[in-house]
Amino acid sequence: MRKSYDTAFKVKVALEAAKEQMTLQEPAQKYDVTPGQISQWKKQLVEGAGEVFERPNKKQKRERETEQERDQLLKTVGQLTVENEFLKKSTANCTGAIQND
Repeated sequence: MRKSYDTAFKVKVALEAAKEQMTLQEPAQKYDVTPGQISQWKKQLVEGAGEVFERPNKKQKRERETEQERDQLLKTVGQLTVENEFLKKSTANCTGAIQND
């Protein structure tokens, strides 16, 4: 059965491993987790550390841009769906007209 760990525990273990005063094996034994799991948490901690110092406006701007891009993509998908349905109906009508001739 897979264990799940809360965020505070992951941060604590990853920070301890990031100090590099000990091998990954030592905190793994101490906290009863695998060295691979600690390595993954440490990597996530390092990759996400920049967000701590990022200005809120920049983060909000990036989120807003992502939301606008998502909205535009949904609009495009909707338009393409309508066009696709129209073409299917047109093709069916043309096929029926040709068979009747």
